Amino acid sequence: MRPMVFMTLHRSEDGAEHRDCFVDSDGIVRLPHGLASAETVTHWAELPTLPGGTTHLVLGKGVQSALQNAWDARPLT
Repeated sequence: MRPMVFMTLHRSEDGAEHRDCFVDSDGIVRLPHGLASAETVTHWAELPTLPGGTTHLVLGKGVQSALQNAWDARPLT
């Protein structure tokens, strides 16, 4: 299992354009299973939601408030 992100458009270091692909932490482009590629992705999982919300990932200025909201969230009983 490798950490990857899904990209609708990715440009490799050699300038090649890849659409609707996964890019792993080493910069390897992997296509969804069934497409012509030596490197394919057959299974994937997404990050769980932050506690008390439906958000999976927060970047930028919203991080601090999202973390505070998660820390303040009470477990559902």
